[in-house]
Amino acid sequence: MRELGRTGQKLTCIGMGGGRFHLIPLEEATAMIRRAYDLGINYFDMARGYYKGHAEEIYGSVIPEFRKDIFLTSKSGQRTREGAEADLENSLKTMRTDHLDLWQMHSVGTKADIEKILGPGGALEAFVAAKKAGKVRFFGFTGHADPDINLQLLRSYDGFDTMLMPLHVSDTVFLSFSENVVPVAQEHGIGILGMKVFGSAYLLRTFSVEDCLSYTLNLPVTAVPLGFTTPGQLDDDVRIARKFKPLSPEAVQALRARAHADFDVMGGPVAHGPGVEFWKKKS
Repeated sequence: MRELGRTGQKLTCIGMGGGRFHLIPLEEATAMIRRAYDLGINYFDMARGYYKGHAEEIYGSVIPEFRKDIFLTSKSGQRTREGAEADLENSLKTMRTDHLDLWQMHSVGTKADIEKILGPGGALEAFVAAKKAGKVRFFGFTGHADPDINLQLLRSYDGFDTMLMPLHVSDTVFLSFSENVVPVAQEHGIGILGMKVFGSAYLLRTFSVEDCLSYTLNLPVTAVPLGFTTPGQLDDDVRIARKFKPLSPEAVQALRARAHADFDVMGGPVAHGPGVEFWKKKS
């Protein structure tokens, strides 16, 4: 369990991610949610856009059984107040809850996004109003394209509670969020959440699951949502999280050196840079 910035909340260091339910049958998805809860996970990540809204339906079919015991999130990619408010009402209705613990502006990646969000009639108005009305307890944003955009939004408004961003073993090679954004987020008391721990599986060509998860958990993050698609993946990630101990500086440096190398020990290309991190801007 780790504290989420200045919110006073504690989350399990790994969370149930809702972004991969389109890959498995409904009954397997609902069983996975229940197992994650039974294993002690209390952080349940979601977005209105996942699986065209169906992912929230899957959560809604299970989560009411233990809603009071978990930290439930969702996200809206809408940039206007009207659009964001509609997303929130749909999220609450679909997941069968009267509030979200955390609501996030989804995938903020350009200056135009920021201008729309902060401008008159922008999404920020919906987020502030929802928190005041008790429909959300905390709000934040997610961004994975450009560290500078995350910093610009963070510095433009001081009311964000959290930020969700890519934090993984190869991040320091190219447009690094861990080096450029994390220190500033810490200064602001922002709850730091990490995503793309396995680089959409690209990093697993070079690193083990334990390498990837341990590296990210060693950063000053509260938690990382993970997209389990099998019980084995879920069990392995929980096992690794439970036994996690801070890495030595030498171990961190060794992992980073492997990430920066041109070739891995088998002679194949190492997973780093824009060819792998396709979610980041190209230059």
